[in-house]
Amino acid sequence: MSPIPRRSLLKAAAVAGAAAQFSWAVGAQDARATPLAAPAGAGPVVLDWLEGGGLGAAPGSTVGVPWPRGAYQEDQIFALTDADGTAVPVQSWPIAYWPDGSLKWTAHAVGSGNGKLTLRAGTPAAPEKKVTVDRSGGTIDVSTGVITARIATSGSTLVKSVTRGATEIARNGRLVLIRQPEFEDGDQGTVRTERFDGVLSTVRVEQEGPVRAVVRIDGKHRKGDRGWLPFSVRLYFYAGADSFRMVHTITYDGTQRPGKASGDFVRGLGVRFTVPMRDASYDRHIRIGGDGTGLLREAVKGVTGLRRDPGAAVQAAQYEGKKLPDPATWDQRVTTRLQYIPEWGDYTLSQLSADGFTLRKRTRKGYGWIGAGGGRRASGFGYVGGVSGGLSFGLRDFWEKFPAQLDIRDAHTDAAEVTLWLWSPEAQPMDLRFYHDGMGQDTFPEQLEGLNITYEDYEPGFGTPHGIARTSELLFWANASTPGAETLAEQIEAVRVLPQLAAPPRQLIEAGVFGKGLFAEPDRSTPAKAKIEDHLDFLFTYYKDQVEMRRWYGFWDYGDIMHTYDTVRHQWRYDVGGYAWDNSELSPDLWLWYAYLRSGRADIFRFAEAMTRHTGEVDVYHLGTWAGLGTRHGVQHWADSAKQQRIANTTYRRYYYFLTADERVGDLMHANVDSDETFLVLDPIRKIRTEPYTPDRHALSIGFGTDWSGLVSAWLTEWERKGPKWEKARARVLSTMETIAAQPNGFVQGSGLYDLDTGRFAVAAQPKVEVSHLSAVFGLNELCAELIDLVDMPEFTEAYLDYCRYFNATKAEQAARYGSNFGSLILFQGHSRLDAYAAVRSGDEKLARRAWDKFYNSDGYKESAPWRTEKLGGPLTLVPGSEAPWVSTNDTSLYGLAAIENLALLGDRMP
Repeated sequence: MSPIPRRSLLKAAAVAGAAAQFSWAVGAQDARATPLAAPAGAGPVVLDWLEGGGLGAAPGSTVGVPWPRGAYQEDQIFALTDADGTAVPVQSWPIAYWPDGSLKWTAHAVGSGNGKLTLRAGTPAAPEKKVTVDRSGGTIDVSTGVITARIATSGSTLVKSVTRGATEIARNGRLVLIRQPEFEDGDQGTVRTERFDGVLSTVRVEQEGPVRAVVRIDGKHRKGDRGWLPFSVRLYFYAGADSFRMVHTITYDGTQRPGKASGDFVRGLGVRFTVPMRDASYDRHIRIGGDGTGLLREAVKGVTGLRRDPGAAVQAAQYEGKKLPDPATWDQRVTTRLQYIPEWGDYTLSQLSADGFTLRKRTRKGYGWIGAGGGRRASGFGYVGGVSGGLSFGLRDFWEKFPAQLDIRDAHTDAAEVTLWLWSPEAQPMDLRFYHDGMGQDTFPEQLEGLNITYEDYEPGFGTPHGIARTSELLFWANASTPGAETLAEQIEAVRVLPQLAAPPRQLIEAGVFGKGLFAEPDRSTPAKAKIEDHLDFLFTYYKDQVEMRRWYGFWDYGDIMHTYDTVRHQWRYDVGGYAWDNSELSPDLWLWYAYLRSGRADIFRFAEAMTRHTGEVDVYHLGTWAGLGTRHGVQHWADSAKQQRIANTTYRRYYYFLTADERVGDLMHANVDSDETFLVLDPIRKIRTEPYTPDRHALSIGFGTDWSGLVSAWLTEWERKGPKWEKARARVLSTMETIAAQPNGFVQGSGLYDLDTGRFAVAAQPKVEVSHLSAVFGLNELCAELIDLVDMPEFTEAYLDYCRYFNATKAEQAARYGSNFGSLILFQGHSRLDAYAAVRSGDEKLARRAWDKFYNSDGYKESAPWRTEKLGGPLTLVPGSEAPWVSTNDTSLYGLAAIENLALLGDRMP
């Protein structure tokens, strides 16, 4: 079949003021919206736990479920049942809409349930113990039906108390920051530190039951007149739970100057609670997690191992955490000497690297520490309390995001203190200074020369961490008594791997979300398909193994991967300019999420989850001049001077948000809605621009590839979420689609002058050819596939299909169509997915054949590649492991996406 005829592009006069024609109101079918799809995936959906099993000891779980267009309307309610048909209480709400107003994504919160759960239209069961929120007493009191948390609305205390029944389990939950004003690289003096407390500025209830309640708390760390290091904390409560979850975010807004020893160095960052201690010291218990589900299990006053034996039953009860019988019933040789048994009130577990933790204890402040053991990777879990109740606590990704620490203090008194250190005060201060002195790169020409040797795009003052962020997750349990070993193990497991409900790949595919038809379930029905599936499995496994071998861990680093390998050193180029951390270059985030969407594999989800948390927080600025921009790949995540939309791209966050309804990621996406304003303060191509250009509000130079794909993803997401600025976002989506299509050469025009007030590109008077190999490799194909499915705009569809047709065409074909060829291009294998998409949309068999030809026979990974690793050990490498010298992250990302999309689109037409 031949391609469909190219439609003539709109003329400038025809598109003037066209944005005003769009009066889409979510909830009403627009005249230009694509007709409704058949609701094939609208029936009952069987949800399952990623790692199997069920909720365990976790407080609850929230899952996002997609629906075909037109299947359900906004007022639809949903019911949930378990495998036996028993109703499971569920709280549901919409998180995205199709343009016709029907539900696209819904979120569903559960506070109970094991095994597979079936979601269908119907009336939800009410929980036996509902979550309630009471604002009447000057605090926000949230009750799960088992525990009640009194949340402050002002001051430096976040959680005033946590009670279980009439028993107070914890109080005075607060944030702690230790600032070190000077960084000492030697032993020249005494280190000074300052204590800052988290002070609340706003507190608001975001959800209030009946199954889930969410309270958001924002503020800054303060001492005297100074406030800095803004925080945003969300507390999550689920019906019937004896626990709650905390999602804690800090944004760094301090000053650290390269080459200077003074600045805002974080020495410790933590969350602290006070735990009342009511029991006799021999009935007070300490539990601290070690490797796996390993535990230190001790009492504040131990009665085991003594010279005199209180009795086997007494010793066993203490080890199990049960109340001891009256000491009068013990062997009196112990009872009469209890006062001579030390009380161990303080414990500290420090995880200062990914490979080792130490545990020590002492009787009290001012006395010596005693080693209590150690190991490799602690679970980040602890408990302090007694037979009348106590607090379990845990920090997720404890060793992965080292340096971390758990402290228990004063457990021998009437009030113990627990601190979960997100940054251990025993580690070196948080040093975020730029890593070199510029080496004389003071001008753009000198900086371009530097780029040509280290691939680093340096510019003085640009390698700043001011505005980056990091999110941590914590769990707390209010126990009625010291938990038994099995319960403690379940709590540890919840900290290490928070249970997550998930919709099956079939539902994600049939609902037509994330680019209809771009992914399909793995298929090994032919040798050719099976070989590609093997390659995809190999690449994911290799990167998962490299994270471990190369120790890509740490508070600021965990979740990212490296860009390029150094075959001579048998090492990734961690110290070579732009070849180091990947920072989403060429969309590894997309590859991983598409790999998950089609497979439902838990290991891929967790890998992508960590990457989403990292790249959305650390690689992007959240305040300051560059808020809304991200940083190109480099030795430090914030080092490179290329601050661009392509890294802040909302596309990379959307998958995790819609699959989990995670509010923090929702914040990140909403914050990008106005990021078109950033083009006023920073020209992305300032160093190579040859024509005169001054950023102007009514004429901003914005590329149709990496720039626009980042902008339109934020607008599209705000629109479909019906966020606070959804109407503005919708108008931006439509007007930019219109005016890109109206350019003389459509997408091939390359860029346009954008008006911030109208949200439109000026239509150029003359055609030009400006094509980059990067334009479509930061999510453009996936976004355009979504937009074309959502919006009935033939001119835009044709403009994009033309770009797809001609990128991989011969230079002669390009010149025949556009008057000149596209110059020297690369990344043809990755662009084969554009051929595949255009082939299916147009029915062009020639394009289908070219898609597979470019996939197999252009650049990127070949079938002739080894597709295996080689073992490495000393003295070639630091630690034993493996390497695949032929693997690079650019090629992996593009091969992964091309393989997944080509198989889905053209799997039945493989050569």
